[in-house]
Amino acid sequence: MKKILNNPADYVDEMLEGMVAAHPEYYAQPVPRVIARAAGATKGKVGIVTGGGSGHLPVFTGYVGKGLLDACAIGNVFASPSAEQMAEAIRAADGGAGVLRLYGNYGGDVMNFDMAGEMVEMENDIRTTTVVLADDVVSAPKEEAVKRRGVAGMVYAFKIAGAHAETGADLDDVTRVAQKAADACRSIGMALTPCTIPQAGKPTFEIGESEMEMGMGIHGEPGIWRAEIRPADAIADEMVGRLLEDQPVVKDDRISILVNSLGATPVEELYILYRHAKKLLDRIGVEIVMPLVGRYATSMEMTGATITIIKLDDELERLLQAPAECAFWRV
Repeated sequence: MKKILNNPADYVDEMLEGMVAAHPEYYAQPVPRVIARAAGATKGKVGIVTGGGSGHLPVFTGYVGKGLLDACAIGNVFASPSAEQMAEAIRAADGGAGVLRLYGNYGGDVMNFDMAGEMVEMENDIRTTTVVLADDVVSAPKEEAVKRRGVAGMVYAFKIAGAHAETGADLDDVTRVAQKAADACRSIGMALTPCTIPQAGKPTFEIGESEMEMGMGIHGEPGIWRAEIRPADAIADEMVGRLLEDQPVVKDDRISILVNSLGATPVEELYILYRHAKKLLDRIGVEIVMPLVGRYATSMEMTGATITIIKLDDELERLLQAPAECAFWRV
């Protein structure tokens, strides 16, 4: 393991300390393992919280900011935060109008956020609602979509729900829009190399030097096939094809597309994927709105990429393009 660190057990806490020190205009750490907006909760505004394991920056903590999230609970690398940490994040986000819990579909996160919601309702009289992202099309068949993993689609959900909360919408309506965004997202990933969890000190999986894996999850969950590395256009053909098979689009539909690095893949290679993905979508006649190419949801130093497509209507498009700002993204 070659990493810039001190004691592996201190990896997450030292990372959070450094992030808050580097960006004090955006982030504060009211209690350990909770990041909140530097200015605190906005009175009368619906709060939006998320949570999950470290190792995915900018997801999760990075998207705390105006027009995005209000607070985030963060666990060890690829590990869920505790229910108490999630409850503290809800408290930090509460401006008196209720709090939306918006996070990915992983067992530990679901269990702990449910417990946290019960805790703050009993102890603090805070009303909460839940939207769970399940956008990874290869992690379960369409008829069992509720079992799918949440991956980079949460970036769109954070942005759209956060923008709606800034308008003064109530908790039920912010929840409605967040669910609408989550339902409109489809994602798929592929990987070339594993990553190493600091406290484990060894790769999360093994893969041959000339191999790739299609459909791999952001924690190294198994994909749908492993074979020799294919050309970029062939990779884009399959990824976009599987997304559109799951959620078809037709001429004049409006979508946004996110081509995302899992950590080590350079932006140059993402643009090679994007150029071909756009050609495929242009052939159908869809209009691409605000495409995103870069590191938006990573997996430590894993080499690979995800592609997410969100199908837009007037409401989702307006909220996607509304102003937002955090240390990692400005709209």
